[in-house]
Amino acid sequence: MVRADGGYTGTLVEYGFTVLSLVLAVVKRSDDMRGFVVLPKRWVVERFFAHLMRSRRLVRDFERSTGSAEVMVYWSMTMLMTRRLARPRPSRA
Repeated sequence: MVRADGGYTGTLVEYGFTVLSLVLAVVKRSDDMRGFVVLPKRWVVERFFAHLMRSRRLVRDFERSTGSAEVMVYWSMTMLMTRRLARPRPSRA
């Protein structure tokens, strides 16, 4: 299942299902909400983009091919995971 913003309604849902065999779930914000509200599952995508933007090379689109851009995303996520694995764990007393 792929989640999308409310702006992606319309023919994209049918296109994703018929051509790509993907179920597109559109996460919409209700009309009575005011200000910032965390929507379910949408913060996961925002957090992913924030991790990517920590890599300076991915802030702008410097890559000429999609292959090199994909490698830079893998590199950024590898750096994130190695930092998480190398982080000292608190001792349990």
